Amino acid sequence: MTKEGELPRIGVLALQGDYAAHAAALREAGAQPSLVKTPDDLRRDGQSLDGMVLPGGESTTMLKFLESHGLFEALGAFCRTRPTFGTCAGAILLAREVRHPAQRSLGLLDAVVERNAYGRQIDSAILHAETTLDGGPLEMVFIRAPRIVEVGPNVETLALREGSPALVRQGALLAATFHPELSSDRRVHRLFVDLVKSGRT
Repeated sequence: MTKEGELPRIGVLALQGDYAAHAAALREAGAQPSLVKTPDDLRRDGQSLDGMVLPGGESTTMLKFLESHGLFEALGAFCRTRPTFGTCAGAILLAREVRHPAQRSLGLLDAVVERNAYGRQIDSAILHAETTLDGGPLEMVFIRAPRIVEVGPNVETLALREGSPALVRQGALLAATFHPELSSDRRVHRLFVDLVKSGRT
């Protein structure tokens, strides 16, 4: 792991989706991004990465890539021991249960997620909502967004959309049903970078 005082090295799953935007957001939030495409990428220069971002995209396509690249099990093992942030399809991948339709997931976040819950791509939206984060309303970009329909007792809701959790935290896991990397507001990425820093030894 990265030594104290150095920028945290955070992996970004780079098989499909908007991983380049996440990498740019992480740099702005004070981290060193590292693209992950193979199990070997989870350890760069012989050292484990400090955290992981699972970006948006198409969750069934992402699953196929994970399995064909031999990454599903390795990623699950990594995310069980390191801070992890899933956005949109990444949040689906983290959930303990996926509905509409059901599909395989890592099962790490105690939440039930319903895919494409707000409609098709044409039903995408940019909303502003209050959160528990300092700094006023947060811009949230929803694109074919999932809905978190159920959370466990240890999951903290940080922001809502129409009464449903849109940003949640469970220990060192963070999940958003929107795309914070597509906004100029870096509070969510800074929150995750802070989680990674606090988890380093």
